Amino acid sequence: MSSADPTERTGPPGPPPGPPGPSPQPGLVDCARQLAEGRATSTGLVAAALARIEASRHVLNAFRQLRSEAALAEAAEADRRLEAGERLPLLGVPVAVKDDTDVAGMPTYFGCDGVLPPAAADSEAVRRLRAAGAVVVGKTNSCELGQWAFTEGPAFGATRNPWSTAHTPGGSSGGSAAAVAAGLVPAALGSDGAGSIRIPAAWTHLVGIKPQRGRISVHPRTDAFQGLTVNGPLARTVADAALLLDSAAGPHPGDPHRPPAVDASAAARRDPGRLRIALSVRPPLTLTRNAPHPEVVRAVTTLAEALARLGHDVEEARPRYGLIGLSFVPRATAGIAELAALHPEPGLLDPRTRSALRTGTRLGGRVVRAARAREVRQHARIGTFFRTAPGGPGYDVLLTPTTAAPPPRVGAFDHLSAWRTDLAMTAACPYAWPWNVLGWPGVNVPAGFTHDGLPLGAQLLGPSRSEARLISLAAQLEADLRWYEHRPPFPAAAD
Repeated sequence: MSSADPTERTGPPGPPPGPPGPSPQPGLVDCARQLAEGRATSTGLVAAALARIEASRHVLNAFRQLRSEAALAEAAEADRRLEAGERLPLLGVPVAVKDDTDVAGMPTYFGCDGVLPPAAADSEAVRRLRAAGAVVVGKTNSCELGQWAFTEGPAFGATRNPWSTAHTPGGSSGGSAAAVAAGLVPAALGSDGAGSIRIPAAWTHLVGIKPQRGRISVHPRTDAFQGLTVNGPLARTVADAALLLDSAAGPHPGDPHRPPAVDASAAARRDPGRLRIALSVRPPLTLTRNAPHPEVVRAVTTLAEALARLGHDVEEARPRYGLIGLSFVPRATAGIAELAALHPEPGLLDPRTRSALRTGTRLGGRVVRAARAREVRQHARIGTFFRTAPGGPGYDVLLTPTTAAPPPRVGAFDHLSAWRTDLAMTAACPYAWPWNVLGWPGVNVPAGFTHDGLPLGAQLLGPSRSEARLISLAAQLEADLRWYEHRPPFPAAAD
């Protein structure tokens, strides 16, 4: 596949015709602009967001906790500051954060059942969002300790996909994805330890950015999940995701990872130039032998053709992943064990979580230290794939599917053992987790729909600290394919 210049615009197909969706809600950039220009009030935007959340509660179930009274009070204060002439990037704009994120005065359940104390202080990411003027309206649902690519659990029920409420929005940032896709809030913060931003973004037709490790602080959970987990934005457009990334980015003084600053919003306005892009639909080695779904292959191949038409050099190639899974499993299970051990009522945890706790305890210590020590060699081996390293093929970007399958149905993983759940997750989502081991950035972009109207996504992956290039490329694709014009047919009844 090489660069091309046909006369007709082509791209991933839209969803089949269906009932009309809700009237479009403004995105993050538009909300900020309307507030700054006096065409909207924060009180109005926040009240509307809270009303949409309440109206959707029994259908989508996207939120675990709301800050209704506090958010309205903060919105009124934002209106006073705007009236006085103050301007900040997100002053008065409603946003949401995930259930694993500390918000002062609210318990951080992270998808678990039980009684937990309220957080004494905001996490660093929330502190920075507030400093940018954002109004946090609530915390969105996550599966228990962020382990799975679905957002369901006994503590809160099932979060459903606005494109088809019979299906999951993915996980573990499924609540954030459902909230943004349905237009409940203009953007939301998620976290990604094995694809937990990119997978739900793919399955809800959103842009989801997994930044470089350390770009957005995970404090107070410093070095979360043994360095696998990062925080990042979910939004309908690249510009909205970039603005949320810029607003939340920056280290806490105690953070071990401190990449140099990047201006994501400027990158979203910049042409990426002509790039050399590798297309790979073959996943890293896993214990499953499932091939990607034919509609996934079709969607990602169509996206590759769009990149070629935009002037990029696109060809099939694959990094040398090696046995990178041997590093992922000890780090992931040790991370689960560390969090699960802190729960005051461990008997309330899912049996699969308790199984992961036992495995993580066995693989902790020396094993997990050895797994982390391999990262330097993994950087060197996989890094040779990219232009930044001498001696390799010199690609700028790697394009892969985000998932191997369309969104599963709600309840598809009920009553599975821990082992069978992990196998099912690995079969459905084998592409995202290697970039968590590496700590490098990736961006999910919408890649069209199945014939049944279920969203699919593709990953733009790069080497260390390559967010600017990935964001510029995503914005170029967005300008051509205009994926934000497709909205879900919410509300709808489950099949």
